[in-house]
Amino acid sequence: MEVRRTVPVKLDVDSDDAALLRKTVDEFLWAANHVVDHAWQGDYKTTSKAQLQEETYDEVRDQTRLHANLVQNARNKAADAVRGVVARWKQGEYAGKPHFSNPTAVYDKRCATFHDEYVSLATVNGRIEIEYVLPDADRDTPHSRYLDNDDYEVTSAELHNKNGEWFLHLRTKTEMESDTPKQATTGHSTVLGVDLGVNQLAVTSTGTFWSGHEFDHWRREYEKRRGSLQQCGSRHAHENIQAVGRKETGRFKMMLHRIANGIIEEAVETGCLVIAFEELTGIRDRLSGASWGHKWAFKRLYEYVEYKAEVHGIDVEQVDPENTSRRCSHCGFTHPDNRDGEDFTCLKCGYENHADYNAAKNIGLRYLRRNQTGDGGGAPVGVRLNRGMLNANGEYEPPAGDSGQSGSPRESPSAGSQPARSQTSSDGTRNEARSSDRAK
Repeated sequence: MEVRRTVPVKLDVDSDDAALLRKTVDEFLWAANHVVDHAWQGDYKTTSKAQLQEETYDEVRDQTRLHANLVQNARNKAADAVRGVVARWKQGEYAGKPHFSNPTAVYDKRCATFHDEYVSLATVNGRIEIEYVLPDADRDTPHSRYLDNDDYEVTSAELHNKNGEWFLHLRTKTEMESDTPKQATTGHSTVLGVDLGVNQLAVTSTGTFWSGHEFDHWRREYEKRRGSLQQCGSRHAHENIQAVGRKETGRFKMMLHRIANGIIEEAVETGCLVIAFEELTGIRDRLSGASWGHKWAFKRLYEYVEYKAEVHGIDVEQVDPENTSRRCSHCGFTHPDNRDGEDFTCLKCGYENHADYNAAKNIGLRYLRRNQTGDGGGAPVGVRLNRGMLNANGEYEPPAGDSGQSGSPRESPSAGSQPARSQTSSDGTRNEARSSDRAK
C-alpha cells in the first residue's frame, strides 16, 4: 500500500534568491495560463497532456526562461485544471475557465534536488541552493515523522509564497504492507473535524475559526445593489444586475478558496489523513439564519477542499450531523440546552467552550467511531487537536512526551478552566481560537 504525506517547509531565502524565485513563479504562472488559453479554444476543450505538449511546448520555451521540466509541470497543471472543469460540466455543474494567480510553481526531481537540510531549485537564471528552516529534531512534527524518516522518499514539491515568505510543500511517499495492523493504523493516523456555520463559516477541531462576517456583509451589500437596480427596470439596469452577480460570485469564490486552502494547510501541518465535514443535505434548515447563499457557499467550500485535498493524499468525508452541536465532546451527554447561541456548557459535566468548536470535535469523533465500528478496518487513532488528540471515547491524549499538565492556548487539558472567546475578524481570514478543554 502506498502512503503519501505532504510536509510544508519554510525556506531561508535572501533577497537575491527571493527575486529569482519570484521571476520563476511569474513565468511559471504565465506558462500555465498560456496552456489553458490554448486548451480553451473552440467548442471542445483540449485535456490531453500529450496534445498540449506538442502544441504549446515550443512556444512556451521561446517565450520564457523556464527549465524544460518546469514548462512540462506548468502544462500538467493547466491540463489537470481544464480536465477538472470538463468533469464538472459532465455532472451538470457550472465551472468557468481556470486562471492561475496564486504564487506557486511545481517542482519534480528533474528540476529540483532534495537534500536533508536544503534544496536545489531550477530558476529562470540557473539553479540556486536554499536551506530549510526546520523545527527541533526532537519534537514530534511532520518533519521528524516523514522528512527524517528513511522510509519516506521526497518525490516532488510545490513552491509557495505566503505573506512574503517562501515555502516548499514537499511531497513524500512510502510503501507499507496493508495487512500489517500497526502500519494500517499509521496510514490513517488522525482526523480533522470541520463544523460549518453562519457566524463562523468554518471551525476546525484544531481550534481555527474562519469568520462569516465578511461573507454576510457582502451578501447584504450585493442584495442592496440588485434591489436598487431592479427598481429602475431599464435594460442597462438589467445588464448591471448581471455584472453585480458575476462580481458577487467571483468575490465569494476567492473567499472560499482562501478558507479551503487554510483547512488543507491545517490538515497537512497536523498530519491528518481525513477531513470530516457534516453532511450538507438539509444544512440550511438546520442552521438558524442560513440563506440560500450559505448553502451554496458550504457546498462550494466542500468541493474546493475535496479536490485540493486529493493532491495531498487526504480523504474528505461527510458524517451524520445529528446532535453534533448539542453533544458534549468531553462526556458525550446530549441535550438541547447544552448549547446557547455560540456558548456550549454541558449540563452534566460542566464542560464549557465555543459551541462551534465543540461541534467540530464531535464531527471528527463521529467519523472516528463510524470507521472503527465499520467493515473498512484501519481506523484512525484520534481526532486532531492543536496539541494531542481525542480518542474514540472523547478522552484527551496529550502529545508523546507531554505530561498533559499544560497545553497550547488553543487546547489545554487543565481541569475546570474557562474558555476564552475566539478572536474573529471581518476580513474572512482564519483566526486561532484561544480555547481550553477539560480532560478529566
